[in-house]
Amino acid sequence: MCSRPTALRFMATAICLAAALAGSALAGGKTFLTKEEALALAFEGCKIERTVEVLDLDARKRIEKLSGSAQERGIAYAYTASKEGKCVGTAYFDVHRVRTMRQVLMVVVDPAGKVRRVELLAFAEPAQFIPNSRWYGQFVGKALDETLSLKRDIKGVTGATLTARATTQAVRRVLAIHAVLNPAPPKKAPTKKQPRPLPGVRPDGTP
Repeated sequence: MCSRPTALRFMATAICLAAALAGSALAGGKTFLTKEEALALAFEGCKIERTVEVLDLDARKRIEKLSGSAQERGIAYAYTASKEGKCVGTAYFDVHRVRTMRQVLMVVVDPAGKVRRVELLAFAEPAQFIPNSRWYGQFVGKALDETLSLKRDIKGVTGATLTARATTQAVRRVLAIHAVLNPAPPKKAPTKKQPRPLPGVRPDGTP
């Protein structure tokens, strides 16, 4: 889903704040893609709307419960893409430490709440700790469940365990943020069908 509750949704009027976040995220270390380049790769020919999502204490607690990791930031930046009026997906940028230095990822979530794409934008640790693109690709199609784990469907990386762990946590965190900001609509209770009366028989069962 790409729509958001109005209580948590704000248009990105804080342009300076967003720019400061993006600038600090990509400062230092090896930069592979800028934010604009990553969005262009993920959403070619799409209209992109940037919003600032406020995460209150309750939202952060739900994110932590779903993801299994801490959610310290009270703001999330969402980049929602649409094409011909149809939602394509939503991108989030996650900045986190691997060991002592940081990694910047873009995680794209499709309308069904599954990972559509993971891109490495910047990496400040030594280059030998960067997994190959095939490793990042194994997240595609994954949903936020117990199988999204290094102990389950995600393969580790020999010599880069901390990178694998930090990346998996980041993907889970983004999926959790997206799920909290885009709650699934409540399921409608099935309507009980009334049996049709037999020909010549009244509804009370008498002929």
